[in-house]
Amino acid sequence: MEFIKGASVAAAISREISETIEKTGMRPPHLAIIRVGERPDDLSYERGAIKRMEKVGIRHTVSVMEEQVSQEAFLETFDRINGDPDVDGILLLRPLPPQLDGAMIERRIDPQKDMDGISPVNMAHVYAGLPGGYAPCTAEAVMKMLHYSGVEISGKRAVVVGRSLVIGKPLAMLLMKENATVTVCHTKTKQLEEVCQNAEILIAAAGQPKMIDRKYVGQGAVVIDVGIHVMEDGNLCGDVDLESISSAASLATPVPGGVGAVTTSVLAEHVLLAARKKQGI
Repeated sequence: MEFIKGASVAAAISREISETIEKTGMRPPHLAIIRVGERPDDLSYERGAIKRMEKVGIRHTVSVMEEQVSQEAFLETFDRINGDPDVDGILLLRPLPPQLDGAMIERRIDPQKDMDGISPVNMAHVYAGLPGGYAPCTAEAVMKMLHYSGVEISGKRAVVVGRSLVIGKPLAMLLMKENATVTVCHTKTKQLEEVCQNAEILIAAAGQPKMIDRKYVGQGAVVIDVGIHVMEDGNLCGDVDLESISSAASLATPVPGGVGAVTTSVLAEHVLLAARKKQGI
């Protein structure tokens, strides 16, 4: 089994972004990050995003609100950023606390600034297979890794374990757009192991540590692990038991160092695209 390392994919995307900004002489793009509270996973993603933006020459600002912020106070800050002509893209870290109307906020975000594909407009573009929208960064990062590794997608049997709006469902649409035959599985799927064994491309986005082991993986399958979990000993792992599948999988992504490393590069790519549209470049 060989690994698809996220660092190589991220470096290739980042290099292209930096070169584009330099060659075009465009105004440096601007990403606004909005965070509510101090959730550890939000802070981790924010740090990774900031590091990536700084590396490729994208400006960033971070707006932080208290966990108990009211809907009115949140919208005051959000609307100001959403309407700021200097802001090219917005990353709203989620999930939001329960007192905020997440669905309304998703409808409110300017689709042209919606860098993580949360608005109904961008979701419609992804589901209809239309150009011009922004897919969720993690789902698109999976596709980038497959492309970079030279994995043939057209005509392949792909299984996605997970049906969230953030990863599972949009990823299924992106795979189908490239002519894969896609099965989406979840906790209610009968004979889940058998379904997964039939996959030539297996995407694990179930949210269960080391759930996908040898019983789920057919010989020669490409396995992409989207999950990330902190174990009791402090180490990180994904949804896949890498040691268990090593005798079956042909390619697999490690955790850490896999899909997560590419997600912030896709985010930067989205910000660049939004800025180029605005500047007519």
